[in-house]
Amino acid sequence: MKNWFEVENTDELLSPALLFYPERIQQNVNQMIRIAGSADRLRPHIKTYKCREIVDMQLKSGISRFKCATLAEAEMLAEKNVHDVLVAYPLVGPGQKRLLELSKQYPTTRFSALVDHEEQIASWKVIADQSVYVFIDIDVGMHRTGIAAKNAFELFKDIQKSNLHFAGLHVYDGHIREREVSVRTETVEKPFADVNQLISKIRSEGIDPFEVICGGSISFPIHAQFPERTLSPGTTLLWDQGYTANFPDIPMEIAAVLLTRVVSKPGSNLMCLDLGHKAVASEMKGSPVYFPQLPDIEIKVHSEEHLVVETSRVNDFHIGDVLYGFPWHICPTVALHEKALIVSNGKVADNWSIAARKRTYQL
Repeated sequence: MKNWFEVENTDELLSPALLFYPERIQQNVNQMIRIAGSADRLRPHIKTYKCREIVDMQLKSGISRFKCATLAEAEMLAEKNVHDVLVAYPLVGPGQKRLLELSKQYPTTRFSALVDHEEQIASWKVIADQSVYVFIDIDVGMHRTGIAAKNAFELFKDIQKSNLHFAGLHVYDGHIREREVSVRTETVEKPFADVNQLISKIRSEGIDPFEVICGGSISFPIHAQFPERTLSPGTTLLWDQGYTANFPDIPMEIAAVLLTRVVSKPGSNLMCLDLGHKAVASEMKGSPVYFPQLPDIEIKVHSEEHLVVETSRVNDFHIGDVLYGFPWHICPTVALHEKALIVSNGKVADNWSIAARKRTYQL
């Protein structure tokens, strides 16, 4: 009996290749909605998959608001007539101007961005010739962007004095990686004492309701227990081996797989695969990919176009044989591919463009 990820018509496919499995993606969408309790509570991040067809799947399932990281992703969402798009990034300089251009180009889409510093507000004041929606980015421990909740009220007051429109708070806790659910829950909720105080102070100014966007793929089931919070998972759509191994309590399924081939046997226990850095994200400290057909494999060399592995089962494989790999980190892996091959009923019969993988430039 074949494994769920195996494809019948591999003789028609070049390798390395990225495979998407729509039935499993839809199951993940359904799980997201089930955990959230309603599609209306979700604002999923599209950074993982970056393609129109998965946006369509979510729209058909009742999800109407989205979050993204780049202006290319924002434009793709607007092209799909998404009515509410948050660029979850502190835009500066030409990035601010481009968001204004997109707002004019797609008037039925409400675009918003993050702010976490008074200088960002000042620059929006200078260039904005229309109302701009902004979320205050709250730092709850990631220390990447954001402002501490206890210091954010003054920033809110600055927004109120400007030509910006306060849309809510963005509270991302992507640093949380505790495997034990009870410890993870405590870590998620600890900084919310300050966040809740901030929410109360803003409400005391007569601003209510406003959106509080919380969590990522690991923490959103915990935030789902609080009905007033909007949930913003992203990796949940495709999942990966890293999350499967570390967070078995979250009921998502791997829905993206890499197809690779044996291209050489440089030693008695060595095989070389065509799965280099340019086909699978390799920033992780450990192995970048897990091979379910060879779970005891050891990676010896990884370069731009080659992956040399050591296994005692070399003689079980021939030059040209196909292997399937589960990426450890799916988000940057998808961005390495222009297209994903679509697997349905065990065969590849279509492809989807990773349309928003490219950066937007202006001259």
